[in-house]
Amino acid sequence: MAYLTVSLSLLVGIVVFSEVARRTALYLFPNRHWITYVVEFISTFQLCACTHELKLLAEVGRLEPQIGLTLTYLISVIHVLSFHGAICSPTGSLEQLFSGTLTRRRALAQISCQLIAAVVAQLVMPRLWSLSLSDLHELHTLMDFKCTNSPITVPLLQATAVELSCTFVMNSVASNLDKVEEKYRVHAIAAVITILVYAGGHLTGAVFNPALAFSIQFPCPGNTFAEYSFVYWMGPILGMTASLLLFDKVIPAISGKSTIPKHTNGLKKKKMN
Repeated sequence: MAYLTVSLSLLVGIVVFSEVARRTALYLFPNRHWITYVVEFISTFQLCACTHELKLLAEVGRLEPQIGLTLTYLISVIHVLSFHGAICSPTGSLEQLFSGTLTRRRALAQISCQLIAAVVAQLVMPRLWSLSLSDLHELHTLMDFKCTNSPITVPLLQATAVELSCTFVMNSVASNLDKVEEKYRVHAIAAVITILVYAGGHLTGAVFNPALAFSIQFPCPGNTFAEYSFVYWMGPILGMTASLLLFDKVIPAISGKSTIPKHTNGLKKKKMN
């Protein structure tokens, strides 16, 4: 399994490159209002690029599930620790918009950065694979960088329900992290992502992030753009909305307590694959 060592090295390289880029941008332009969008772009690129490599390991390399889930957990921990507050998911930006902690203009700018970064990762990774750094990369190059079939293995409504449920669980956990000791929060998020990937990965990939899905799932044949949009965009948006209403409206109304609007980090997120 020499290709695994190469893929791990590539993952490390992507993370290191992204971290250097983030720190350089923050150092050179510390007080510019637009620096948050630069960090958002870099962090979303890191998420998408790493997930492309993990997906390649799982689908082409036929990586054992135990190893794949372990890598998902580890890379999730690294992402959360290195994102410097970036959301990396349109649903996270929309949640902040709905809860009143983000303006429409900033939310639109964030989502634009996320989607652009997703496309850049989609274009960059095949170029890296074309270098044939390992037999796995060479094999994928011969396959013309394309998915062999649709990542959706169940009816569309069921697939949408899977993405909705994953997003609901992830957002619900993230919005209640204040109840977890600070030193365990990163691991709690990574553990939830890994569990969701295990539970729904064989059905839809368990992405629950519209930008990430746009990068890794939409190019695959087997379904139309509209069908992928319904599953990977509408599902997460509905899941996020349900979580926001439950914890910011329904539960406070029942308990008679008011809450301060919360926002969550978009990793996910994973869904990683």
